[in-house]
Amino acid sequence: MSSLREKLKDKKRIVVKIGSSSLQHSETGDLDYIRLEKLVRELCDIRNQGKEVVLVTSGAIAVGKKAVNLKEIQASTQAEAMAVKQACSAVGQARLMMTYQKLFAEYNQVAAQILMTKNTVVDNLNRYNAHNTFSELLRMGVIPIVNENDTVATYEIEIGDNDTLSAIVAALIQADLLILLSDIDGLFTDDPRKNPEARFIEQVDVLTDELMGMGKASTGSSVGTGGMNTKLIAAKIATSCRVDMIIANSKDIGVLHRILAGKNEGTLFAAHEDRGFDLPAFVENLHNH
Repeated sequence: MSSLREKLKDKKRIVVKIGSSSLQHSETGDLDYIRLEKLVRELCDIRNQGKEVVLVTSGAIAVGKKAVNLKEIQASTQAEAMAVKQACSAVGQARLMMTYQKLFAEYNQVAAQILMTKNTVVDNLNRYNAHNTFSELLRMGVIPIVNENDTVATYEIEIGDNDTLSAIVAALIQADLLILLSDIDGLFTDDPRKNPEARFIEQVDVLTDELMGMGKASTGSSVGTGGMNTKLIAAKIATSCRVDMIIANSKDIGVLHRILAGKNEGTLFAAHEDRGFDLPAFVENLHNH
């Protein structure tokens, strides 16, 4: 086991991201309550160890579509499609939070909702306020639940996916560790779904251009927006801001406590401070990457 894995036991402020494909049954699109409950239980247990934890969750649009019986978003213009998506998100976000609140209450844990857009990070005053709000919530022992504000975010102000959002949150609150729970085991030398020769990469010490280029070609699930590309962008943000990051498979949510016990799970991206890294500028230019 690498010494870096050993040090994960001492992480105090942890951001966990879970994607929509991990939260629902692929056959029906309905919420997977067993997995959700396990997630909440794990997070409460991390909290009970005296650590601080933030959850970045997807799933609002999917839950909303389900609630209003929409199979596909059908619209004749892009503006109309955007309005349907945002309406679904408005319905779904409230439902999703209600579900989380109920589950967290089972374990006597208070949860809070934070909805962000690109402007939350790019604007200096907004960023300062968001940082203060997170700090205060964590000081109170609350678990903030974060999502993109899909009801108001348009292309100009959207971050676009929660892999990136979770890395931005981790950087914003100076977290020690970011864990991306996904439908893959971590980073491979090639797409393991297509290439049986693809090798698993346990640890990445330096994010080379070659590695960043690897992400461009892949996205696995039809539900989530993020493929490997967004995960590598997240790794770039997190590691540049001194946050270690892990990509791990969400099929067993228990992976969370194994990671925090220093076990060899997922791909670990080692933090290395990049003093030249400008988070607001990087986020401002996200869609140009």
